[in-house]
Amino acid sequence: MAVSSGKSKSRKSLVIIMIILVAVLLAGAAYLSTLLPIITGYAAKNMGSAVFISGRMPDEVDSTDLNFSFIKFTRNKVDYSDSSVTSRFLWGRSRAIDREELGVTLVRKSKEKDLRAVKFPELPPPPYSRDSLQWPMGDQIPDTITGIDTDALDIISKKVIVENGYGGNVFAFMVLHRGIPVAESYKPQFSKDTRFLSWSMAKSVLNAMTGVLVQEDGLDIYAPAGIEEWMNDERKNITLNDLMRMQSGLEWNEDYGSRSDVNIMLFCRNDMAGYVRSRKAEHPAGTFWSYSSGSSNVVSYIIREHFGNDSLYYTFPHLRLFYRIGITEAVFETDPSGTLIGSSYLYATARDYARFALLYQQDGIFNGERILPEGWVAYTREPVPASNGEYGSLFWLHGTGEVPSAPEDIFMCVGHDGQRIFIMPSKEMIVVVLGYSPRGTIDFDMLLSDILKTL
Repeated sequence: MAVSSGKSKSRKSLVIIMIILVAVLLAGAAYLSTLLPIITGYAAKNMGSAVFISGRMPDEVDSTDLNFSFIKFTRNKVDYSDSSVTSRFLWGRSRAIDREELGVTLVRKSKEKDLRAVKFPELPPPPYSRDSLQWPMGDQIPDTITGIDTDALDIISKKVIVENGYGGNVFAFMVLHRGIPVAESYKPQFSKDTRFLSWSMAKSVLNAMTGVLVQEDGLDIYAPAGIEEWMNDERKNITLNDLMRMQSGLEWNEDYGSRSDVNIMLFCRNDMAGYVRSRKAEHPAGTFWSYSSGSSNVVSYIIREHFGNDSLYYTFPHLRLFYRIGITEAVFETDPSGTLIGSSYLYATARDYARFALLYQQDGIFNGERILPEGWVAYTREPVPASNGEYGSLFWLHGTGEVPSAPEDIFMCVGHDGQRIFIMPSKEMIVVVLGYSPRGTIDFDMLLSDILKTL
């Protein structure tokens, strides 16, 4: 009897263990299922934009930009016949399509034919040819001597691009001194005509777009944002300024390594700004700083609402900002709902990013024309009190501690995977670094320190 009882207890224990194992496996599979749209969506979207906007080869994108974490296990099929990418991992699948000037879009709950039916409005050509104009409006670089040690810069350029001597994997590198390009180099597969992904540097472009509307349309950034969903609770107090300075108080998780708010927004939602507008308030507006890609997409939505006309909205950054500072081939991608993805997805050349920086170094004036309001750059660089000196208005500041060797007046456009634009007014210097350099792999402080020694 004792032996029989012992066997019975062993069977019961085994059954319990099996039940627990099955439950764990089912829970794991369920959680993995929630991650698969993010994993495959990231791969499809970024492969599509790299191929169809930047003109890169799929194998090269697979081996660099998509060679990490679970993303490296995706199988990505590029179909040039219909300008699409299909990415698969386990039982997950995502599809992205190129919509030309509207960019590459993930197909989620929208019908592909409906997405393709939306066309970018006819955009008049720029009233000039960059090939025939001097820098900065054109691409003819003057031989102006600025006093910087160009021989030393050549050595730095080789170290950055050829040797990966500062870490990371830099695709494009530029230095401007006194407004003149004094160093410019690219990996062999890239050139001055390649459009590079901004990632979060697009937020800084939103700052400029907002500044143009303040300058020309009288937009009040300190008035309540007027979001319909917020009118009956404390969110009604959130202003455009709060959103731009990352102090809206909305609940938000910016962790890129999980099923976080930012990943759900970018890879699982058709209406990105709508997803952010649904977030609850965790803190009173203006009292708490927390970096949020979601906030910037609400800024883009507010700009869209300002126009009330998508043709005017889509052409606005080109006609009233880009063309005026020599940028003629940029692509600002939209989400399926039609809102420009101001958090992440602008594609422009290295020279274009340098031109954009020059606008800010010159206090909002470009080619003798005031583009941004007087005092706007000072507003942009004013630290958010709760950010410990790290953040201004959609620009990062010296307080981040990333580049302690840089002058105190530095302010920066910062993007995922090592996209940087450093603006140093006191040194009359701009540095642009673009490529695939995940966090911690490139020593930006050593790079800037070496560049500053050439003055």
